[in-house]
Amino acid sequence: MLSDGEIANAATLKPISEIASSMLGIDDASVLVPYGHDKAKIDLGYISTLADRPDGKLVLVTAISPTPAGEGKTTTTVGLTDALRRIGQRSCGALREPSMGPVFGMKGGAAGGGYAQVVPMTDINLHFTGDFAAIAAANNLLSALIDNHVHHGNALDIDVRSITWKRVVDLNDRALRHLVVGLGGTANGYPREDGFDIVVASELMAIFCLSESLSDLKRRVARIVVAHTRGTKQPVTAADLGAEGAIAVLLKNAMAPNLVQTLEHSPVFVHGGPFANIAHGCNSVIATRTALKLADIVVTEAGFGSDLGAEKFIDIKCRKSGMRPDAVVVVATVRALKFHGGVALPDLQKEDTDALRRGFVNIERHLNNLRNVFGLPAVVAINRFPTDTDAEIQLLRDLTQALGFQAFPATHFVDGGAGAEALAWGVLDELKEGAPNFRFAYPDESTVEEKATALATKLYGAAGITFAAKARKQLAQIAADGFAGLPVCVAKTQYSFSTDPKAIGAPSGHTIDVREVRLSAGAGFIVLVTGDIMTMPGLPKVPASAHIDVDDEGVVTGLS
Repeated sequence: MLSDGEIANAATLKPISEIASSMLGIDDASVLVPYGHDKAKIDLGYISTLADRPDGKLVLVTAISPTPAGEGKTTTTVGLTDALRRIGQRSCGALREPSMGPVFGMKGGAAGGGYAQVVPMTDINLHFTGDFAAIAAANNLLSALIDNHVHHGNALDIDVRSITWKRVVDLNDRALRHLVVGLGGTANGYPREDGFDIVVASELMAIFCLSESLSDLKRRVARIVVAHTRGTKQPVTAADLGAEGAIAVLLKNAMAPNLVQTLEHSPVFVHGGPFANIAHGCNSVIATRTALKLADIVVTEAGFGSDLGAEKFIDIKCRKSGMRPDAVVVVATVRALKFHGGVALPDLQKEDTDALRRGFVNIERHLNNLRNVFGLPAVVAINRFPTDTDAEIQLLRDLTQALGFQAFPATHFVDGGAGAEALAWGVLDELKEGAPNFRFAYPDESTVEEKATALATKLYGAAGITFAAKARKQLAQIAADGFAGLPVCVAKTQYSFSTDPKAIGAPSGHTIDVREVRLSAGAGFIVLVTGDIMTMPGLPKVPASAHIDVDDEGVVTGLS
C-alpha cells in the first residue's frame, strides 16, 4: 500500500477558491488571502459579517487513551467530514495545526492518514502559513522586552528571580529547557536563569486560540503576568511593558483562519495548535466559529482522550466561547484496546478477545465521562485495521452496546469517506435527538483545589489530589494576584488516567500529585503540572527527522 506521503503527493487538489465557493458559499474572491493555489486565510473582516448567521451542529472527536498501536483520531475526523458530505450533509472540518516538534520527533506527520488526509499535507506539517513562526516571534518579543526593561534601569522594580515568561521554539530541544541569559558583560543585559518551551505549550498559543478578535487578543495579551516586583510582590504584566500592541501586530495576519481541503475536497479549517497534555489542546475559537457559520455540521477534534483534550475543550474552550458540542465521537481500535488489556505490541495482530474484554475498561471510562460528567451523547468509531477479526469487532460492538452506546466499524484509512458512511449515519442519528444536557465538570465558583479534585475523582478515577509545597506557594501567589477563580488546565500524561504513563487500562484509587502551578492570566486558566510532564519535549534516540528527506524535484518523503 502507498504511504501517506505518496497518497498525498499523488492527489489532485482543487483551487482553494473553488472549495470556498462551492463548499462554503464564499463567492467573493477578495475574502480569501491565498497562500499559493491550495490554501488560504479567510479575511477577519468577512468573518465579522457572519455573526448573525445561525450556527451549525458541532461534533467533537476524541479518543481512548493513546497507545503505541495508534488510534487515528485526526484520520477519523477527516474521514467523518468526507462521509457526511457523501451522504448529503454540508460538513466542514476544524483541526489543529501540527507542531514541527512531534513531526521531527516521534510522531511524524499529523494531517490524517491513508485516504483520509487534509492536503497539502507537506505544507500543513511544516511551515504552513507561518502562524507558528509569528507566535514564536511575538512570544520572544515579550521576552526581549522584559530583559530590555531590566537592563535599562528596571523602573518597574521587577524581581528577575520571579520572571516566569519563557522563550519558545517550535522544535523539541531538551538542551534549551534550562539556561542562563545575559552573559558576557553589562552590555548584554542582566544575567538570569531562563529557558525555552515548545511553541504549542506557550500561553501565547493558548491566547491565540481563545481570542475572538484582534481587540480581544490585545486585552488578553495585556493581562499576561510575566513576573513580580521585589518586596511588594505585585504582578508585572505585558501591559506594564507596553507590549500588547506590538504583539498584536505580529499576530495580525496569523489570526485569520486557514482553509484547506481533504483528499475528497471537503473544506477544513486548520488553525492554532496547543498541546492537549500541556495546554488546552483545541484549534482556534475563530476557526471553529467560522466553520459553524458556513456549514451545517462541523467536525472538530481535541487532543487525546476525554480526560485531556475533550475535558479542556469543554471546561475551557466551551466555557470561554459559549460554544457547545452536540455529539461526540470516541475513536478506538481493537489493537489499542488489546494493548490496554495487557498484550505486548508485537502480539497485537493475533486475535485475543479476552485481552479486548480486559482493555475495554479504558473506553468504558471515556464513554462514562462524556455521558455522566458532561451530559453528552457519544458514538464509538472503530478504526478498523486489516488484522482485526470479525469476532473482535463484534465483541467490541456488543460491549459498547451493553453500555448504551453504538459502535461503528470504519475503514476510511483505506476507503476514504465511503469507509465512514455508517459512522456518519450514526452521528446524524445522535444529532436528531436534540440539544444534550450539557454541563461542565465543575462550577466557576469552586476553588482551584475543588476544581482539580473534581477532575481527578470524576474523570481520572483517582482517590484525590495533592499539591507539593512549591505548588501551594504558587497557588497562594495566584490567589493574592486575584486569579484564583479561573478554570484549571491539567498538564498530565496522555497515556493513562493516572500520572504514570505505564498505568494502562482504567486505573483507580491513585493520587494525582501536582508538582507545579502556572498562571496563564491572559489565556484565562491555571495550569496544574503533574507527573513528569515537560513543556519542552526532547527528541528520541532515533527521531523521525532521520527518515524525512526531499528529492531533486522537491518531493518530500517520510512525513507519514
